[in-house]
Amino acid sequence: MTLFSLLLVLGWERLYKMGEHWQLERYLTPLFNGSRHFSLWRTLGMTLLAMAITAICLHGLQGLFFGVPLLVFWVLVGLLCIGAGTVRLHYHAYLQAAARNQTDAHNAMAEELALIHGIPGDCDERSYLRELQNALLWINYRFYLAPVFWFVAGGRWGPVLLVGYAFLRAWQSWLARQHHPLSRTQSGVDTLLHWIDWIPVRLVGVAYALLGHGERALPAWFARMGDFHTPQYKVLTQLAQFSLAHDPHSDKVETPKVAVALAKKISLILIVVVALLTIYGTLV
Repeated sequence: MTLFSLLLVLGWERLYKMGEHWQLERYLTPLFNGSRHFSLWRTLGMTLLAMAITAICLHGLQGLFFGVPLLVFWVLVGLLCIGAGTVRLHYHAYLQAAARNQTDAHNAMAEELALIHGIPGDCDERSYLRELQNALLWINYRFYLAPVFWFVAGGRWGPVLLVGYAFLRAWQSWLARQHHPLSRTQSGVDTLLHWIDWIPVRLVGVAYALLGHGERALPAWFARMGDFHTPQYKVLTQLAQFSLAHDPHSDKVETPKVAVALAKKISLILIVVVALLTIYGTLV
């Protein structure tokens, strides 16, 4: 069920998921817009409620009509939580503006792509493009690799864990877009995601390390295994930059394309590994 659903979701996402129609964030925004009070307990409560609703649906669909409604539910949850339809539009808009040298337009799209961690305003062009690469690598992680990890790791309850992660991701994005750092801090969402992302970041990080300069990347990866304080964004992007070190950070069109190509390669490798492990587990 997990592997078949995942392949259906990824195929549909690649072919048809453009814009926000199949994005969980779209349907949660009206709920978030009514928020006036922010705390860690409120964040936990909302997330657990979303997960509980998903679990009730899973339980209610068990055994109905030879499992067809359950399969459809798995696929729908996957489509809503895996993939970055809206962000892909922002990325293409950035490339078009950069190719035409429309500075204000491509800077605006870059800020949108770097919504969560931002781009320092005082950095030079080379650092600016490196930070843009990091933002794109993090987008690939939080919209594809981390959701796939929780979808697979959860087993029969994969959709429950996936909804929980996607809910926190949507909540964090909404808070970042409101430009209220205090509210975001009070919500505790960054702290929760820091711990939730700890394991998947290291699993993805070893793939980047193996593709990069092994003599430098692998020691850096091992050093992060006992690191519980460094932000996961920094851990992942530092390891990924070892793989990008040989590419120049000078062209505002080609530089982000290189990062996206690397992210796609890592995604494909990890999906193949997941598929092989799932098939092996089924046979054994």
